[in-house]
Amino acid sequence: MEELRIETIEMHTGGEPLRIVTSGLHEVQGETLLDKRRYIKDNLDYVRKMIIFEPRGHYDMYGVYLVEPDAEGADIGCIFIHNEGYSTMCGHAVISLGRYAIDHGIIQKPISPETRIVMQCPCGPVEAFVQYENGKTGAVRFNSVPAFLFKKDYEVNVPGYGSITVDISYGGAFYALVPAERLGLDMSKSSADELRNAAGKVTEALKGVLQLTHPINADLAFLYGTILTDGKDEYSEEESQNMCVFADKEVDRSPCGSGVTSRIAQQFTRGLIQVDQKRTFRGPTGSKFVAKAVKQVKFGPYDAVVVEVSGKGHYTGSSVFTLEADDKIGRGFLLK
Repeated sequence: MEELRIETIEMHTGGEPLRIVTSGLHEVQGETLLDKRRYIKDNLDYVRKMIIFEPRGHYDMYGVYLVEPDAEGADIGCIFIHNEGYSTMCGHAVISLGRYAIDHGIIQKPISPETRIVMQCPCGPVEAFVQYENGKTGAVRFNSVPAFLFKKDYEVNVPGYGSITVDISYGGAFYALVPAERLGLDMSKSSADELRNAAGKVTEALKGVLQLTHPINADLAFLYGTILTDGKDEYSEEESQNMCVFADKEVDRSPCGSGVTSRIAQQFTRGLIQVDQKRTFRGPTGSKFVAKAVKQVKFGPYDAVVVEVSGKGHYTGSSVFTLEADDKIGRGFLLK
């Protein structure tokens, strides 16, 4: 392997890291975004392992490649990377990327008080709106792809926890949603490891029995993870806690943008909230996203909603990563 040099801009949204690759990724082939995602997975996966895994990253690191979009009207294309591979949607990344796209000249003529940016994600185009005043970027809100409750009250046997009931909801990715108390846990008192392990077992159990379908693309029909909640799903101005455990038991430090999109779709379909009723969701770090259903739509056979999620990303630095040709360990590893 030749010596590599990868440059990045580092950000976080609500504590969840975002490593934005700005140079060093070899030419990506493919006509569509999903073609490019497949090409990167098949031919350039060593880059993901180099910058996401140790010694440059860690078990819960997250990143994104920016590529040319193919969707009409899209400004940028996004391919998201994590400890297991490549995700279909990432709300915390969209929020940080909104600021990045303006601050680094991708959007050359930003408009006050808010600039619209269309990001093509593997799940589809996502419309983001970035606060822009006096030459400075601020909070970001985005409108999701159609989100829907795929299955409610699905019973699954989870080793160590017995038979539990979950909802399966889609917010750009499929998640199992379950109150932590059904697993004998407390969102405020149980440790992060306890919550991570329980959610991981739910995901593993479901993958063995659950059959998922997506209305448009079979590549999107997989269970991304499990979201543990405090069970506060009825409309309230009170905050609701959740922890998203996705990919290979990776813990989202933020409330999880696609996760709260899934929760809003679940709550709306169950008749617990109405259009334009805002909910505030709190993640493991105490960071918050505000979300609401803004429009009812039909998505294949499903009654779906478009969900608006808002938050703010912050810069944490920049990096230059190198890999010497003879450094086998430096190609990436994870200690579990």
